[in-house]
Amino acid sequence: MAATRRHVLTASLGLALTANRVSAQSGTPESTPPESCLSVESFPVPAGEHPHDVAPAADGRHIWYTGQRSGVLGSLDPTTGEVERIPLGDNSAPHGVIVGPDDAAWITDGGLNAIVRVEPGSKEITTFSVPANSANLNTAAFDGDGKLWFTGQSGIVGRVDPDSGQVDVRDAPRGRGPYGINATPAGDVWFVSLAGSYLGRLAYTDGAIEITTYDPPTTGAGCRRVWSDSTGVLWISEWNAGQVARFEPDRETWHEWKLPGDNPQAYAVYVDERDDVWLSDFGANALVRFDPNTETFASVPLPDPGAAVRQILGRPGEIWGAESGVDKLVLVRSRCES
Repeated sequence: MAATRRHVLTASLGLALTANRVSAQSGTPESTPPESCLSVESFPVPAGEHPHDVAPAADGRHIWYTGQRSGVLGSLDPTTGEVERIPLGDNSAPHGVIVGPDDAAWITDGGLNAIVRVEPGSKEITTFSVPANSANLNTAAFDGDGKLWFTGQSGIVGRVDPDSGQVDVRDAPRGRGPYGINATPAGDVWFVSLAGSYLGRLAYTDGAIEITTYDPPTTGAGCRRVWSDSTGVLWISEWNAGQVARFEPDRETWHEWKLPGDNPQAYAVYVDERDDVWLSDFGANALVRFDPNTETFASVPLPDPGAAVRQILGRPGEIWGAESGVDKLVLVRSRCES
């Protein structure tokens, strides 16, 4: 299926915003001194945007975000607070955003039922229509061959060849539910199903998508998002169980840990450059760091009640999240001082 291209003008919005700064002592064990003191900053985006996902741009400065309710790709400059908004088209409702190997922003747009590519310089938009109707597109990841894989909560997974424009889709096991997706350093792609409550491995053989599934120890855990560490070990947020799970593909073994608190709800998961695991906990309105070496948690309370961080991504020294409930982006970073 060929991609369609169009060029749109960007709508700039200089908001002259001031970040809300809140310090949070993490209680981190001494084994990880770079994280022993953390700070939190929140950055407003235009009201009503409902930012869903974030991705640090390739320029090392800006932060992309999806304005799900306004149909835009936003770009935040954290140094000035200015926001640039790129309209994606009529009926757009973008969900996920990542930066591809071509440095472009790649978006899963449920409203357009398409994968959307935005060139960072020219802002040219390329749209790859998904053949499945009402796929409820969720998130995407690039494999080691430069092909884009994506999930659709209606019950599909798919693959885009950016060079040819071909889009392949197949039904997922157990019907609706495919949600988070990520690739290992080796380029292998894994996804999770929230409703189906499993982890799946994706492959492309002889022109067809293949799926192998793995069930977590907790029945009905609600696997929401997945992220690989630097060794290819997978970390999964278990929404229904309020847990974080670890899966080792080589040995096909699982381990699960309950998040702290009375009613944890693990939504997003992200593994940083130190292989620490970050999660968003809706129950505690916090970001939670898990240290795999000590098997301990450190909770970072969010400054805004009802923040609803649905996705986390980052770059060295910075953890970014989208506070969909309050129309802000949030940044957590280490600010250790002697």
